[in-house]
Amino acid sequence: MTNSAPDSAGVVSSCAENTLLASYNDEKSVEALFDEFREDIAAVIVEPCAANMGVVAPKQGFLQFLRDITKKYGTLLIFDEVITGFRLSLGGAQQYYGVTPDMTTLGKIVGGGMPLAAYGGRRDIMECVSPLGSVYQAGTLSGNPVAVSAGVETIRILEETSDIYSELDKKSAMIETAMKNSGLNVNRIGSILTPFFTDKPVSDYKTALSSDTNRFARYYSYMLEHGIYTAPSQFEAMFVSYAHTDKDIERTCRIIEEFIG
Repeated sequence: MTNSAPDSAGVVSSCAENTLLASYNDEKSVEALFDEFREDIAAVIVEPCAANMGVVAPKQGFLQFLRDITKKYGTLLIFDEVITGFRLSLGGAQQYYGVTPDMTTLGKIVGGGMPLAAYGGRRDIMECVSPLGSVYQAGTLSGNPVAVSAGVETIRILEETSDIYSELDKKSAMIETAMKNSGLNVNRIGSILTPFFTDKPVSDYKTALSSDTNRFARYYSYMLEHGIYTAPSQFEAMFVSYAHTDKDIERTCRIIEEFIG
C-alpha cells in the first residue's frame, strides 16, 4: 500500500519515480544505470523479444549480457513472456534464446484464451510468497478452475503436436517473404512479425519510430477491407496461428502484394 496518489493510467507517482529506463538492445544504456545505481537496482524487467514497439529481436548476445550483469550486481532478471510464452517454443523465449531469467511472467496462452496470468521463478524466490513466505498475493481469477483447465489442455496440445512450431515457422516465413518481395521492411521471430513502413533496419524503439504510420494505416485499412484482420498499430505484432490454413496464408500474401503493388 502506498500513500501516493495515482498518476497517469493508474500508476502511482512513487512507482514511476523509482523506475529506471534503459534502451532495449543498448548495452551501454544498461551499463550506465548499473554504474550509477549499482546494487540499488532490484530487478531488470524486459521483454526478451520485444513486441510492443513492433517485433524487435534481441541483438546477438544482448540477453546473455543482461543475465551476466544482473548476476554481477545481485539483481533479479525478469522476463515478460506474456507474448512470447509458449509461442516461440514450449519453453518460451528463454528456451528459444537459451537464457534463463530469475522470474517469468505469463499471460494469454497460459489460460488457453481464458482470463488467467501467472508468474514463476527460482524456488528461493517463490518460497517468499504465502503460504510459505510473508508476501501475500491473491486475485479474483487466481486458480480459476475453468481457466486453469483450458491452460492445461493447451499445454497438452502443444506437447503432443510435434509439428506445431515448424508449421508456424513455415507459414510465417511465407508472409515474411511476400512482404519483403513487395519491398517492406520486416522483422520476424518465429510466428510473430511486423512490417515496418521505413527504409531503416529496426533494432530499437528509436528506429521503430522512423516508420510512416500514415502509410501503415492505409495498409491496415486495405487488409481489413479485404477480410484480413491484422494488428491495428504499426507498433504491434502480427501473430500467425496453427489454425491458419495454407490457403489462408496464400490469400494473405496475395492481398499484401496487391496493396504494395
